[in-house]
Amino acid sequence: MSFATTSLARRCALHAAKRSSVKAAAVAPSAWRSALLLANETNINRQAQPNRNTTIRYFSDSGSHSDFAPQRKPVKDDDDEAVKMIEQHVKEHDVMLYMKGSPNMPMCGFSARVVQVLKSTGVDFSSVNVLDYPSIREGVKQYSDWPTIPQLYVKGEFVGGCDIVESMYESGELKEMVQEFVKEEEK
Repeated sequence: MSFATTSLARRCALHAAKRSSVKAAAVAPSAWRSALLLANETNINRQAQPNRNTTIRYFSDSGSHSDFAPQRKPVKDDDDEAVKMIEQHVKEHDVMLYMKGSPNMPMCGFSARVVQVLKSTGVDFSSVNVLDYPSIREGVKQYSDWPTIPQLYVKGEFVGGCDIVESMYESGELKEMVQEFVKEEEK
């Protein structure tokens, strides 16, 4: 209960006491409760009707310019089209990760662990959020013949999922594999 609500409840109770010619000190706890209910109702009504100067922002409105929004290409529901796009991604990007979420905000613990491993190696990698593209989500499973996501590709070849990437990182194999793609400032 906030201070404003309590203060309003006291004022309502005192006002009711004055109107009924009862001393303020004699206001019963039940009167406080009813006054508090009235105060909460009043606050709810005030919140339901914003004044003209109130700016309402929705969660989808980031307030950022559209240039900074993620670039999304439309993908048809055709599986062949998705597989062709995946093949193009894998060929164009030396280190490609298909994951749930983005590197800045993974939406899955396994994806988060792979991103953490890749960041710790200092490698520059590209990623696709499969949650945004259901056809790519299914297509990448067909393309690699691997049932789970995340999936990591290096130099156009499928490396593996979370467990494989982590074990390769621990053994040092992953660092050797991606050494040539490490960011210049990391070297």
